[in-house]
Amino acid sequence: MFIHNQSRSMKKMFFVSALGLISFSAFSQDAVNKAMVDQLRKDKEKSDKGVTDPKASAKAAFWMDRATTYSSIASQSSELDSSAAKTAFEAYKKAAEIDPKKAKDAQKFLTGEDPSLFNAFVRQGAEKYQNKNLVGALEMFQLAQQVNAKDTLASLYGGIAAQQIDKKEEAKTQFEKYAENGGKDPSVFYGLAQLYRAENNFDKAVATLNKGLERSPNNKDLKSEVVNILLASGKEDQAIAELTNLTKSDPTNVQNIVNLGILYDNMNTKLGTKIKNIQGRLGAGASQKADLTKKLEDEKGKIEVYDGEIKRISALNKKAPKPDLKRQLADVTAKRKESTTAIEALNAQITAAAASAGKGENQAVLQDSLNILKTQKTTANNEAIAAYKKVLELDAANYDALYNLGVFYFNEAVELKREVDNMSMTDYQAKGKEVEGRVCGRFKKAKPYFEKAIQVKDEADAKENLATVNSVLEQFEGKKVVCVEE
Repeated sequence: MFIHNQSRSMKKMFFVSALGLISFSAFSQDAVNKAMVDQLRKDKEKSDKGVTDPKASAKAAFWMDRATTYSSIASQSSELDSSAAKTAFEAYKKAAEIDPKKAKDAQKFLTGEDPSLFNAFVRQGAEKYQNKNLVGALEMFQLAQQVNAKDTLASLYGGIAAQQIDKKEEAKTQFEKYAENGGKDPSVFYGLAQLYRAENNFDKAVATLNKGLERSPNNKDLKSEVVNILLASGKEDQAIAELTNLTKSDPTNVQNIVNLGILYDNMNTKLGTKIKNIQGRLGAGASQKADLTKKLEDEKGKIEVYDGEIKRISALNKKAPKPDLKRQLADVTAKRKESTTAIEALNAQITAAAASAGKGENQAVLQDSLNILKTQKTTANNEAIAAYKKVLELDAANYDALYNLGVFYFNEAVELKREVDNMSMTDYQAKGKEVEGRVCGRFKKAKPYFEKAIQVKDEADAKENLATVNSVLEQFEGKKVVCVEE
């Protein structure tokens, strides 16, 4: 059983953001004017020639003009140069180096005071993204951030591009910048948390989600993912606390209640395993003694049978002696002797087991731990059932709740059945039938949940479990066991 996965949110983020990039690029193409393109082509050719002219290239004014030309190309006619914004960026820097007087004008563009260069980078980055040149797109978005380090648009698109080409570290850097600059899109925080989760950095993942919740307090995906990550990191108590809060704030959200039931269900199972482990450590000698005692009683039962047979065969042989009766008597007598020897050995082993019981680990500490675990298991058990039943009050056809309740009672029946199987002959004669009645009752209680689950969804697991339940109930009916439903 697993917590409902919210991973579709990250895919949605990519889809929406990609549409934004495409529409950005499409707008720029719709705005193109042919005459303007022709003029920009001429200006570009003139500027490119000037780069090789020592006199022209020595003047800051030339580089400012070149920056303006290439910035216009990036903004209006990328077919002339898909990386024109980068050339404009370098030209502004060159102008600032050559002439301090021009540096002030250039810095307006280089620092984003004038947004035209920044916009040019974002636009060409969007175009490269649309054309699936993700490496080039990322470079444009990174350069845009050099121009305006406080903007969120370039870091958002940069993070998306980086993740698309599997540059996880760069994607984290970009998304972190987006968050630091005040970005609010919850899908970004969700996606960033997924990156941290993938490297098992659960604390950072949860911190990222919580930061996202500060900006989008009611986002259900972020809240649910906090629970999922806490669970993945083994922090079940925190996960339950978070999910409990979710069910209180949104009491009609069926999936949250199902998930809470599953958490308690899983906890119940794990606690059961821990309890068995401690019981084994607590009574290693005692457990061995119990097993040996059961074997001893079985051997004593055999002695009673052999004595009866010896008496019967001896009586027949006395009336009419026959070789076959004499052979049977010898066989039974030999088997009785084997059982007598076995009883002597078992008695010695039981004495040794009794002596070893209680040695080793601190029995008082183990017993205290056992009592605490049993209390916790009872709580988890009750909370799981309560959650599943609450779900069915809201949605009587909820497959998960129906199936999980069926499994819950099915597993309880199996545990009780194991108790019967481990009983000695004496214990079984004393209370075996009563416990079998409870086993039957648990299987009977599981049956309608599996039946209803199958009506909702034709799943193989539910059908197989129902078949097992029906088979067991038929066996109990054949044995005349009365089912006791508690």
